[in-house]
Amino acid sequence: MSREETEPPESGLLGPDPESRERPVGRRNSQGIRIDPETEAAREPRRTTITALVANEPGVLSKVTGLFSRRQYNIESLTVGTTQNPDWSRITVVVEEPDPNIDQIEKQLDKLVPVIHTRELEREAVKRELVLVKMDADEPDKVHAITEMYEGRTLDAGPRTITVELTGREQKIDDALDALEQFGIREIARTGRTALARGETKTSIAPERLK
Repeated sequence: MSREETEPPESGLLGPDPESRERPVGRRNSQGIRIDPETEAAREPRRTTITALVANEPGVLSKVTGLFSRRQYNIESLTVGTTQNPDWSRITVVVEEPDPNIDQIEKQLDKLVPVIHTRELEREAVKRELVLVKMDADEPDKVHAITEMYEGRTLDAGPRTITVELTGREQKIDDALDALEQFGIREIARTGRTALARGETKTSIAPERLK
């Protein structure tokens, strides 16, 4: 066998040019394993609203909160109240969890016997909070002015304290509280978020047998 037949060509092994090869993406974890960016992004916590239509019966709220406690999901806020049907209540929960956990919350809530329907609301849903703020009455005119600026109203005014009511989205409530802080806030009672789907979209869908 000749030398020309046993030796590779002078240009080296055939293969893609180094500059045209695909580069690995994603960071490596502590074990040196590369993590796919899309998978990592899916595990980033996000704040969202979950609504559950439930049977209006004793113990239903403890069952729902017990599920969150067992699974170690943190509840940012929770509101509950009756609906147009006196046999049903609507629970609105705000959570901050990665997408896989949010999916699990919906699935686990749906398994609870008192729960009729569960869903995550869209970002465009109609969302509101209510807050009552009691503060010192040293500067009542300024308190009234700021309250009106945030479309609130005064509920109680005395020689020592003023209590006002504010409603709106969370950011508006936060901004109003920041503005009122200078007057010496004594107490705050805040409802947490309540929400309905926008337009003709149904917030919850009850099975035909329950309608």
